[in-house]
Amino acid sequence: QLQLVESGGGLVQPGGSLRLSCTASVNLDGYAIGWFRQAPGKEREGVSCISSRGGATNYPVSVKGRFTISRDNPKNTVYLQMNSLKPEDTAVYYCNALNDWGKGTLVTVSS
Repeated sequence: QLQLVESGGGLVQPGGSLRLSCTASVNLDGYAIGWFRQAPGKEREGVSCISSRGGATNYPVSVKGRFTISRDNPKNTVYLQMNSLKPEDTAVYYCNALNDWGKGTLVTVSS
């Protein structure tokens, strides 16, 4: 059974950076993977996705130019590099693959 484990969240000041990781328990070659986030009182929203071999990525306007998704298929891991973080990026970040979700990692952007 697929298990996804997110890590790398924490408290960071505005303008800072974090790199999130999502590690899968099975080989995800051939599958697209997405990062989502959910802020308190808000619906879950997509922040990035990457194609099976990493050749295509997608970002909403809110994070484009600041977030970068990448994957290391031999390690069954997808990364989300987040730069120039803003307080509005505060949320629990989840990865999704094959319609399964991890438990999330909390990112708090605050001074």
